[in-house]
Amino acid sequence: MSEIAVVAISVAKPGHEEQLREAAEGLVGPTRNEQGTLQYDFHRDVQEPRRFVFIERWESQDALAAHAKSAHIAAYKQAVADWVEHPEIRVVSKIA
Repeated sequence: MSEIAVVAISVAKPGHEEQLREAAEGLVGPTRNEQGTLQYDFHRDVQEPRRFVFIERWESQDALAAHAKSAHIAAYKQAVADWVEHPEIRVVSKIA
């Protein structure tokens, strides 16, 4: 199976930036310990501070699928449902 990358973006609703940041930052440790995780880094947009970005690399699509079904991701999605204005997830494969 081939390595894949993910760019996951969440834009916080006004007034919920710090709640979203704290919840998302809590995903880093558990996810980095998952089998198949090659990279899992959390960022905040410099020009748009309501925008948070995960840059991820996974050993395979199966590893990403297992991550999506993990308990910490389920808990996160439930916790932040009312704080996120716009989520976007892009799964990509490296060309060069």
